[in-house]
Amino acid sequence: MTEDDKKVLLNIARLSIQHGLDHQYPGNISPKDYSSALQQIAACFVTLQLNGELRGCIGTLLAHQALISDVYEHAHGAAFNDPRFSALTAKEFPNVHIEISILSSMQEIIFKNEEDLLKQLKPGVDGLTIENPLHRATFLPQVWKSLPEPINFLHQLKLKAGLNGHHNLLDIKAFRYRIFSIEEGQ
Repeated sequence: MTEDDKKVLLNIARLSIQHGLDHQYPGNISPKDYSSALQQIAACFVTLQLNGELRGCIGTLLAHQALISDVYEHAHGAAFNDPRFSALTAKEFPNVHIEISILSSMQEIIFKNEEDLLKQLKPGVDGLTIENPLHRATFLPQVWKSLPEPINFLHQLKLKAGLNGHHNLLDIKAFRYRIFSIEEGQ
């Protein structure tokens, strides 16, 4: 991915949010109007921060559309549809910092018990998804900054998934992934 492609992705995220502010609904774009790198099928998360604090984060774990479309869709979602936050306002928008995390494919982690899973994690590098038929949650690798201890990282991920923090992982599947991050000011 070229530096121009990175700038285009950040600009398209801002355009998506501006469209939402101006029209109160998501817009759309045509992937064929962009470089072949941005037309590749990819999964991403768009994270918004305001004054160093999380302001919204929406994305997908499974690649199903062109990267440029995924960024456009999830930028709007992060600004207006993250259930943890009220919709972004026009007053906040100029001060929002945007980060785009492009995900690698998921790799299942085979483990015997929680200790074995924790040993296999690479703090600061691995994103982690846990799931069973009723629960699912993920933490992007950036979450390691606030939860640097693997046991705490996993405990909080279990809680996010709606599981008891002491839930036995025998009925859980775990998947790791890496990200390629693009952010404003890089």
